[in-house]
Amino acid sequence: MTYETKIEDGIIIFTFNNPKVNAINVETLQGIDEAVDKLNADESLKGMVFTGVGRTFCGGFDLNTFTSFTSGEEVIKWFKFEEGVLLKLFSCKKPIVSAINGGATAAGMIYAMASDYNIVVNNPKVKIGMTEIKLGMSLSPAMGNIMRFGLDTDRNYRDIIMKGELVDPMFCVERGIFDELAEADELVDKAKAKICALYDTLGHPFIQLKDLQKRQMGALIKKELEEYDWNLMADTFMDEKVNKLLKKVLASIS
Repeated sequence: MTYETKIEDGIIIFTFNNPKVNAINVETLQGIDEAVDKLNADESLKGMVFTGVGRTFCGGFDLNTFTSFTSGEEVIKWFKFEEGVLLKLFSCKKPIVSAINGGATAAGMIYAMASDYNIVVNNPKVKIGMTEIKLGMSLSPAMGNIMRFGLDTDRNYRDIIMKGELVDPMFCVERGIFDELAEADELVDKAKAKICALYDTLGHPFIQLKDLQKRQMGALIKKELEEYDWNLMADTFMDEKVNKLLKKVLASIS
């Protein structure tokens, strides 16, 4: 399994566990999909915490998958499923808090930004960011809009997305990209406490307030997914130069 789940105090703890960088593959996506469905359906559950095993939160999508697509149709099928899971996560009615224990890059950062609150480890050596632009890749509708929603300002979008450089946790907190710093041994407990603070109020108004906050963006993402030219994504991953560069990155982390 590329992930672990358990329930503590009415909260799902979803842990990325796919050595070496806790990459997200289709199994991980299926696990997230199922966890969000369970969270929405089970009245006894309050929310979900994302975290990672070891020194990495999540290093992005699995490059083994990205370098082994055999056709454009395969690329399109994969990303249509991924985008549906990401939109479902973003729209989950209960609080999602990421306890970012280490590096959060590419899809690792995207899935953190789909959360409602982000607590990041207080360690200047941790690297966070989006390097897609340097690898010849853009972002699909759910990814791009969720990053724009979370980054909040043109300056943050430019500095994170357009520059493609990695930054540290303090940069993210100072810019309002992530919400707070915490020591490594406090991360999950603080994330659970935040979920309780958000959800454990009379009548659970968080559900309606989150819907008001995210409904418009969710509708926009759904519309753009319906209208999106998926051949753009297929062409990117069928490009020999992009594939070669991704294989080089994969070799460097393997």
